[in-house]
Amino acid sequence: MNHYSSKRFALTWVLSLFGTAVGAGVLFLPINAGMGGFLPLVVMTLLVGPMTYLAHRGLARFVLSSKIPGSDITSVVREHFGETAGKLITLLYFLAIFPILLIYGVGITNTVASFLENQLHIAAPPRIVLSFVLIAIMIGIMLLNEEVMLKITTYLVYPLVAILFGLSVYLIPEWNGAALSQVPQTSDFLITLWLTIPVLVFAFNHSPAISAFALSQQKFYQDRQETDKQASKVLFSTAGILVLFVMFFVFSCVLTLTPEELLQAKAQNISILSYLANKFDNPIISYFGPLVAFLAIGSSFFGHYLGAREGLEGLVNQMRSEPIKPAKFKKITAVVFFIILWIVATLNPSILGFIESLGGPVIAMILFIMPMYAIRSVPALQQFKGKLSNIFVVIMGLIAISAIVYGLF
Repeated sequence: MNHYSSKRFALTWVLSLFGTAVGAGVLFLPINAGMGGFLPLVVMTLLVGPMTYLAHRGLARFVLSSKIPGSDITSVVREHFGETAGKLITLLYFLAIFPILLIYGVGITNTVASFLENQLHIAAPPRIVLSFVLIAIMIGIMLLNEEVMLKITTYLVYPLVAILFGLSVYLIPEWNGAALSQVPQTSDFLITLWLTIPVLVFAFNHSPAISAFALSQQKFYQDRQETDKQASKVLFSTAGILVLFVMFFVFSCVLTLTPEELLQAKAQNISILSYLANKFDNPIISYFGPLVAFLAIGSSFFGHYLGAREGLEGLVNQMRSEPIKPAKFKKITAVVFFIILWIVATLNPSILGFIESLGGPVIAMILFIMPMYAIRSVPALQQFKGKLSNIFVVIMGLIAISAIVYGLF
């Protein structure tokens, strides 16, 4: 294996995981994270890098700990925790990821419809037709082989990074000190931090693609230690560029708007880019806004689709004596997912945010708590025991779960 191909392989996955993480959540992150002022933001920026890297590395190591090479997350869960727990965790894994696919189906339909009507001033086709075409394209890409699919996602991520960075720089002349002058009291500061951690977990979460990523690394490097080393490098780079681009974007938006304006944006339930476009009455932002949303949803759809398919495959095959062949299952899931996504995108229900917040604790448990529990209890993972970073991941996971549960009530 030459050095160049290994570098290219790593870069493709860094971009792909970045694309999975940067979903529509990033467009709401400045609103949720910025309302408490500047200081909590600085602390969040220091926490989110290690939090993202260590949690995803733990999950990747968990997937790679199987005795049987090529086992995905649903098989590894069964192997380590037994049949019953395996079924339950697989079901939760599926239920945490699949609703996000539904949200993306609705989101992409709304984004394109709004872009056609507001920016291009063309009447959008009926919702039932528009959602059919958009979802068919996205699922069609998923049926291509892994290399082609990764390539397409990578091509979506380049403009996404460029536009996010471009907009962040573009806003610099508009920066004002309103957010800096807001100094929260210690109690408010801690509450803001506590309630924003789940938002950060969501905005930086690429766990649905981790199982596919870990197996792809395993196939490429074959040696166990080399796989762990290279996978950790990719995850470290992913966390690094996420912090750099996403937090720069968040800071730029927060420094441009006052805390009152951020509250208004939250009340109007629109993304930060829509709010900025309305505020500045600016054609550049109003054109790039929908484009970022479109690219973010497109690139994030990929990772979530892989995760949901894996969860469903694990569930169905656990119920059968004879597992369905992966190639056949790919086609079955494509049809099933297409029909459900199309119906939901056509109906455009408003309960999706609620579903997403219910998936929150499950994602935090699978990403933060389960791999750390496995490190304590699974012989194959003993070498990672007794590290301070494990305690940090568990504490962050518990904080995220408690804040999401508090937010629900």
